[in-house]
Amino acid sequence: MKEQLQSMKIKAIDEINSSMDLKSLDEIRVAYLGKKGELTKISKGMKDLTTEERPVVGKLVNEVRTEIETTLANKLEELKLKKKMMKLESEKIDVTMPSKKVIVGKKHPITKVYDRIKDIFMGLGFCVASGPEIDTVFNNFDALNAPKNHPSRDKSDTFYINDNLVLRTQTSTVQIRTMMNEKPPIKIIAPGRCFRFDEVDATHSPMFHQIEGLVVGENVTMSELKGTLELFAKEFFGENTKTKFRPHNFPFTEPSVEVDVTCFKCNGEGCSMCKGEGFIEILGAGMVHPNVLRNCGIDPEKYSGFAFGMGVDRITMLKYEIDDIRLLFENDMRFLNQF
Repeated sequence: MKEQLQSMKIKAIDEINSSMDLKSLDEIRVAYLGKKGELTKISKGMKDLTTEERPVVGKLVNEVRTEIETTLANKLEELKLKKKMMKLESEKIDVTMPSKKVIVGKKHPITKVYDRIKDIFMGLGFCVASGPEIDTVFNNFDALNAPKNHPSRDKSDTFYINDNLVLRTQTSTVQIRTMMNEKPPIKIIAPGRCFRFDEVDATHSPMFHQIEGLVVGENVTMSELKGTLELFAKEFFGENTKTKFRPHNFPFTEPSVEVDVTCFKCNGEGCSMCKGEGFIEILGAGMVHPNVLRNCGIDPEKYSGFAFGMGVDRITMLKYEIDDIRLLFENDMRFLNQF
């Protein structure tokens, strides 16, 4: 039996060392150490040995088992490492090869215009304020001195959530919220999206972008409004830009004006862009109406202010000579890559 154990050990170790994969290694383990394996059969035959032989053979069986198990464990680690290295080799990346082209995109023209406008006004000491796109009828109309019969309050012109809530039609709601929650002096700009019930065409969209400004303090005058907007026009459109202020009517400002700038394509000579007039309208403005100040809890006898607002989509279309507002919302990279 000793010779049989030695012969079996040598055979088992040779087979283990010759195995090439985990499956064959496990088959060898079962063949020699399993319940029906060779070593198990020898162990069961020890009952036929004499009392003197049994301990000697038993010790030898344990030694053979230990040696086979150790050889199996070493071979198992070797095959696992080999398999891992093969996997790493197959997944190896050649970092010297050219990479795939990554398209990261670029700033949308509306974002570019927003950023430039904000930079100019922040340089003049304005802070950026924001508010919800769904706001109350009071903030959107009543506080802004819009009468009950004003056309903008009609359901054919405004998106109503219910009788008390609307999708804001201008970022003036941010002005109201600021005046109701802060004490003068106030100096803010309010950029954001607005919504009106417009049919989509080349110059109209039910969703558009706007930026408004508000200054409230003691002894704020119309000349400060003009100076601020003239400086903005020169910074945004060019040093040689001239402005023209025309009387207008807005319920939330008094007096009110519309502001034109010299056409930046023809420099005021007259062209198709400015329809031969030499000037292009860019925004509305005026001194804050006393009723608006009063509605926000600000004493109009002590404080005055001015406000202005412009459509960022319109400014963008003028600046980049875009003739259809729908192009700004289609996200066609062939169009956007031009800017």
